[in-house]
Amino acid sequence: MSTFTWITIAVYLGSMVAVGIYFSKKTKSTSDYFLGGRKLGPIVTAMSSEASDMSSWLLLGLPGVALAGGICEASWTAIGLAIGTYLNFLFVAKRIRVYSDKIDAVTIPEFFSKRFGKEGKLLSVASAIVIIVFFIPYTASGFNACGTLFNSLSGGSISYFTAMIISAAVIVTYTVLGGFMAVSKTDFVQSAVMTVALIVVVGFGVSYAGGWNAVVENAQSLPSFTSLVSSYDYTTGGSTEYGFLTILSTLAWGLGYFGMPHILLRFMAIKDSAKLKLSRRIATVWVVISMGVAILIGVIGSAVVNNGTIALDMADSQRIIIEIAKKIGESGALFAILTGLIISGILASTMSTSDSQLLAASSSISNDILGDVFGLKKSQKTSMLISRITIVVIAVIAVFWARNEGSVFTIVSFAWAGFGAAFGPVVLFSLFWKRTTKWGAFAGMVTGGAMVFIWKYLIAKLGGVFAIYELLPAFVLACVAIVVVSLLTEKPDESVEATFDEVNAEMKAKA
Repeated sequence: MSTFTWITIAVYLGSMVAVGIYFSKKTKSTSDYFLGGRKLGPIVTAMSSEASDMSSWLLLGLPGVALAGGICEASWTAIGLAIGTYLNFLFVAKRIRVYSDKIDAVTIPEFFSKRFGKEGKLLSVASAIVIIVFFIPYTASGFNACGTLFNSLSGGSISYFTAMIISAAVIVTYTVLGGFMAVSKTDFVQSAVMTVALIVVVGFGVSYAGGWNAVVENAQSLPSFTSLVSSYDYTTGGSTEYGFLTILSTLAWGLGYFGMPHILLRFMAIKDSAKLKLSRRIATVWVVISMGVAILIGVIGSAVVNNGTIALDMADSQRIIIEIAKKIGESGALFAILTGLIISGILASTMSTSDSQLLAASSSISNDILGDVFGLKKSQKTSMLISRITIVVIAVIAVFWARNEGSVFTIVSFAWAGFGAAFGPVVLFSLFWKRTTKWGAFAGMVTGGAMVFIWKYLIAKLGGVFAIYELLPAFVLACVAIVVVSLLTEKPDESVEATFDEVNAEMKAKA
């Protein structure tokens, strides 16, 4: 690969570290480090939340799914996520901003704990454990993508593991230094880089395919490639039915938004909750366009592979953007720089999620487990030091997890289901149902988290109607657990209900 491409990538990575150094000088307290002092603007809130959400899944996983199996699964997944994005901003964003400020909560576990008063520490422990359990594989998926990327670009001269270590080191550096503001600001920049990468790849991809008509003809020549009720099977050259239940479970990806800690933290951090309407519009439009373009790249990629311009095994379909970028770089210095921007876009999609996850996980350990649970008294400086050390430790574990290559889509889908089922129902009921009790929330969290494992590794293997995305059944069962256990246990303290009523009154006043 061209030297100009490597220089472009190096400049991008260096600029991310520079942002971390800059904000390290502005981070003075744990509130600054974990939540940016609640000073985010509406545009940064929108773009950083979506950049941290999309991850490498947007530029690697989603195009890869569309390339290998047509638009069916990819489209229903994207539709579910678009709906989830909108509803999360519409119903959860403002309310959790107001509620978390009212009870002075700066992390999701702390929100759960303080929401239920003095008796809520059990939830702090449980939610912190959930964050650690599911963020490690989620973060590992990001490191996986970085390793795969650089290994492919170097033609194998840089090993997958070495590339992963280098990428992880950059992400950890600016996250450790700058905390939440560094993560949010870099995520904002990264969303712009991701957008440029998507647009450039589409343009060159269509050219390599032989024009738009060639793209359409190729898609139409493959059985069910453009269908929304059946998917293309590249192993047999035939098609597979995509039934109603499967479509419903794929749409359930959208439920995951209600439980994503790194997205919920963006809502809690905005300076003016009234500006969340603008954030919602920006985020929804960006998500719809970016996912639509990502799926289109998969469709274009199929034509490029089938006409022989790019040689790619369908088992490695998630590499399609990487291969198109490498092809672009063969045309000269200017195009090599363009390739560097595209690769930086892939890195951006990965880094924007990994940094947020590392920060959320570290805050759970240092602030919620060591502070709230074990009662460790520590200064602001000591607390931030512990958080920074925790980030490094979690990153090391994630690197170990991702030491062998795997599918980005598969890893992300499991972690997404874990958070969506364990936290999503608890967040919704905590915000909207006053009768929710500590034990109801705990039952919902445990049921949702456990059912993700049980359904995926036991029940789904039965096949048939049970072979659906684990998030849907786990989410539903968690909701049932919250309602049943809350009604069977003593109602919340008067002070807890009074706070709930105060939040309701404030929400009506700001409506």
